[in-house]
Amino acid sequence: MSPRRILSAAVVAALFLVTACAGGASDGKAPPPGAELVKKSAEAMRAVKSTAFTMEAEGTPPVPVRKATGRLSGTGDAEGTIQLEVMGSLQEISFVLIGDTVHFKGVTGGFQKMPRSQLASIYDPSAILDPGKGVVQVLTSALNPKTEAEEKIDGADAYRVSATLPQQILSTMVPGLRQNVDGTLWIDKATTRLLRADLPMTDGKVIVRFRDYDVPVQITAPAE
Repeated sequence: MSPRRILSAAVVAALFLVTACAGGASDGKAPPPGAELVKKSAEAMRAVKSTAFTMEAEGTPPVPVRKATGRLSGTGDAEGTIQLEVMGSLQEISFVLIGDTVHFKGVTGGFQKMPRSQLASIYDPSAILDPGKGVVQVLTSALNPKTEAEEKIDGADAYRVSATLPQQILSTMVPGLRQNVDGTLWIDKATTRLLRADLPMTDGKVIVRFRDYDVPVQITAPAE
């Protein structure tokens, strides 16, 4: 093969590689800016009717709730479990929140009742979907949001966004929080709903996950 043909073949191969690489990276489109993503995510979360959630501490961050899982309805009803650290030991509470009444029990014994306000002083899961103080406000108040990457998170295609989250707002989701958090948010590409938030803090971090958006949820009081 002549030198000219070798050079031409090399140029064609190089152009093919460049085109192939460009096509694999999000169809060549730049991801949306962080400010646009958190705004759209707040709008999407405002319309959510129900969800399942998990909040879990890794390490020893300075918050009393070590783990919480449950299902939430848009009306404020909820059910799930909460693990609290009390004087160095973990205490698990199962709860069913309906209207102004909380049905709760520990590992042993049956359900008892207390007013919603009493549970809210420890942890109020119903606040998560409350547009006035939950996830919507966390997203709306996010400072300096920056889109970092596109990646899969918990099996879904998502945008990874870094942002500073103010303590006063974030503490509705993570009770006991006493500092602003430079966190990471994963926003679903298809729906712009929030999938996950990583919240690093002193001596550890808290991870909040959401799934099963708008799956019908019916919360019923436990048998007495």
